[in-house]
Amino acid sequence: MFSTVISGALLGIDSTLIRVETDISSGLPGLDMVGYLGSEVREAGKRVRVAMRNCGFQIPVSRITVSFAPADLPKRGVVADLPVAIGILICMQVLHQSDLEDILVAGELGLDGEVRSIRGILPLVRQAKQEGIHTCIIPAENLNEGAVIQGIRVVGVQTLSQAVAYLSTPPAGRDRLLPPGHVDLEALFRKGQEEITVDFSDIHGQETAKRVLEIAAAGFHNTLLSGPPGSGKSMLARRMPGILPPLTQEESMEVTSIYSVAGRLPPGRALITERPFLAPHHTITRQALVGGGTIPQPGIISLAHRSVLFLDELPEFGREIIDLLRQPLEDHQVTISRSSGSVTYPSRFLLLAAMNNCPCGFYPDLTRCTCSPGKIRKYLGRISGPILDRIDLCTEVPEIDPMLMMAPAEAESSRQIRERVSRAIGIQKERFRDTSFLFNADMDARAVEQFCPLDSEESAFILKVFEKYRFSVRTYHHILKTARTIADLDESPEIRIPHLAEAVRYRTAERGFLREPGKTEGHIYGRAQY
Repeated sequence: MFSTVISGALLGIDSTLIRVETDISSGLPGLDMVGYLGSEVREAGKRVRVAMRNCGFQIPVSRITVSFAPADLPKRGVVADLPVAIGILICMQVLHQSDLEDILVAGELGLDGEVRSIRGILPLVRQAKQEGIHTCIIPAENLNEGAVIQGIRVVGVQTLSQAVAYLSTPPAGRDRLLPPGHVDLEALFRKGQEEITVDFSDIHGQETAKRVLEIAAAGFHNTLLSGPPGSGKSMLARRMPGILPPLTQEESMEVTSIYSVAGRLPPGRALITERPFLAPHHTITRQALVGGGTIPQPGIISLAHRSVLFLDELPEFGREIIDLLRQPLEDHQVTISRSSGSVTYPSRFLLLAAMNNCPCGFYPDLTRCTCSPGKIRKYLGRISGPILDRIDLCTEVPEIDPMLMMAPAEAESSRQIRERVSRAIGIQKERFRDTSFLFNADMDARAVEQFCPLDSEESAFILKVFEKYRFSVRTYHHILKTARTIADLDESPEIRIPHLAEAVRYRTAERGFLREPGKTEGHIYGRAQY
C-alpha cells in the first residue's frame, strides 16, 4: 500500500513543498526513512510509532518505508512528524488518499499524540498558497500565524486524533468540525501604528542628537553617538523605532518570517507589526550576531531587519565581532554556509552605535578624566576604520543641563517627528521607484551622481570643505547622501549649502571624539564655521 502527503521544508526564510511518500510491504518489520534527512527528521520514526500507539492506532507488523522527495533537498526540523503519521494511516486504510487532495500537513508530534508548534509556519503556508494548495493542517498553536496568509484555508489541530477526525469528515462538514483560522490584518496594522511605547517627548534637551536621529531615520543612515555616561545616549536610541514609519504589510510579513524561522515569534502572535529594537550585549558571540548552528538559524542582525540594531558601548565589542558587520552593511544580507548547503537571511538594518570618549567616559574633561593617553588610544583603536567608513552620521551627546531638568520645556513627540520622516521617505520612494534602492543611504556612486547634483555655488562650497578636511571619495558620497536626506526633510528638490553644511558637521564630528589625545583641532566642541 502506498500514500503521498504534501508537507514543506524551510530554505532560509522561504520554503519549498515536499512529498512524504509512504509504503507498507511485507518483509522484516521496521520503519526506514530516506531522503537527505537531518537527525531530528530521522528521529521522527520513533516519535510517530509511540504517538500513534498512544492514540489507539496499531502500526502493522510490516516493513514501512518513508521517502522525502525531492531526495537532493536537505530536510531539517520537526515539520514532518504529522505527515509521516498521516501517510502511515492512509496505508493502513484508516484514511483515504483522496482525503488529502491539495492539503498540506505540518507539525511535530509528542509521544501522547499532541501536535506541537513548529518554526516557519508563515513561509510554509505562503508557499502552499503560491502552489495552489487549498488547505493547510498545522498545529493549533501556530494557527494565528498561518491564518495571516489570506486566500487559503488554514486549520489548527491539537492532536493526531483530531487531525484524523478532520480528514475523515466529508469536505462539506470540515469547517463545522474545525473552523479555519481568521486574522483581521487591518486591525493588526492599525494597532501597530498607534502604539509608541517610548516617546521622544520624555527627553528634555539634546536637540542636536534628536535632529541627527531624525535624519538617520529619514534616510536609513548608520549613526554613531558619543558622550559621557548618563547623557541619554541609550534613551535616545531606544526611541528610534518610534520615529520610523510603521512597517508595511510586505515588510511585516518578511520580519515575521524571520522571527518564525528563528523560533522567536511569541505564542499566539500573528504578525510583528512594530519595528523591533535589538540591543545585544557586548559579550555576544559571532554565531548569535550573524546566525549559524548545525541547522542555520538567523542571528541578531537578521532579527533587526527593517529596524534598528543598537550597539551600546561600541568599543567594548570585540574587534572581530564589529568587523562581522562590514559585509551585511554593504550587502544587506548574510549567508551561512554548511556542508549541506547555504542559507541566506536578509539583514537590512539601521546601525545605531553609542560610545564614551574614553574608558572612564569623561574625556576631554581633564578635571574628571582619569585615563592616560595610551589607554584612550587603545580604547578608540578598537573601532575599525572600515566600520567607521560605513557610518554616515556622528554627533556628540553632551551632559544634560540641570536647568532643563528643573524647568523642562515641552518636547516634540515621536509622532510629530515620524510625520516628517514619513514625508521624506515618501519622497525617496518616488525618486527610486524605477531602481532597486529604498533609501538615500542605499545609493551607490552612480546613483549619487544622478540624484544628488550640485549647482556651482554648492560645488564651490563642498570643494573648500574637502580641501580643509581632506575627505576621501567615500566620505564625499556619505555627505551628499546625508545632504539629500536633509533636503528631503525640508521638502527641497535641490541640495543647498545649509543642507551640505549640516551634513558636513555631522561627518566632521567623528574627527572630534575619535581624535588622538592632546589634539584639539576639529573637536566637536569647537565646530568649524561655514
